[in-house]
Amino acid sequence: MLRRLSSNTPKLHLGLMLALTFSTGVVDAVGYLGLDRVFTGNMTGNVVILGMALAGADGLPVIGPVIALLSFMLGAVIAGRVLRPIKEGWTHRSTTLLTVVAVIMVGLAIALLIYGGTPPKPAEYIVTLFLAIAMGIQAGTARHIAVKDVTTVVVTSTITGFAADSRLAGGKGQPWFRRAAAIVLIAAGAGVGALLLRLGLGWGVSLSALITVVVALLGHVGARYSSAAASAAALEAERATPADDPQAPRPV
Repeated sequence: MLRRLSSNTPKLHLGLMLALTFSTGVVDAVGYLGLDRVFTGNMTGNVVILGMALAGADGLPVIGPVIALLSFMLGAVIAGRVLRPIKEGWTHRSTTLLTVVAVIMVGLAIALLIYGGTPPKPAEYIVTLFLAIAMGIQAGTARHIAVKDVTTVVVTSTITGFAADSRLAGGKGQPWFRRAAAIVLIAAGAGVGALLLRLGLGWGVSLSALITVVVALLGHVGARYSSAAASAAALEAERATPADDPQAPRPV
């Protein structure tokens, strides 16, 4: 099955990015409900919360959103720096970055499961910091893989496109499946994350860690299959070109 998916790279990447979108929903539920109303993936939410808190709204956090914003940006900077010299798509650097995300998530999941509850404030901020760094790296990597309409961390632009390109708005067609799937999956992830919080803070992070591990593995194997298939096709084409064919390209 993976070989078949690898032969259609866009579908493979779409499926993997949709899986990460679901994972982000889980992580944001953990952050908002378990870490004092802080989003670690959806930075728009943090900006809005921070703006209201600074305006004097009661009971809204300031330190947590600031930590999440700066940490997310740091993660995105890391991804941008690593991927800058590489062409768009899945490369070994994409695998490395998502592996780093998975390692961070696994470490946090183990720590939270061992602790068994919501950590006190200083430790809570540390969890927020590392979750947001992981989400920033994920978002930067997804941006480079460049699956249209699927950023893995936010669906506002996806919802806009879904509505603006609909037949109700006069549109004649759109990639409705990927847009609808991204919207539904991030909501479903948030729902699952909220349910897992009943078992403990670490369970939602554990699920997201597992998803990220699987995505990194499948993406890496798929990229290798795709690269090997492309090399084999190029070699076959070279062998099929007669040496004395006047139409064959000549070395310069």
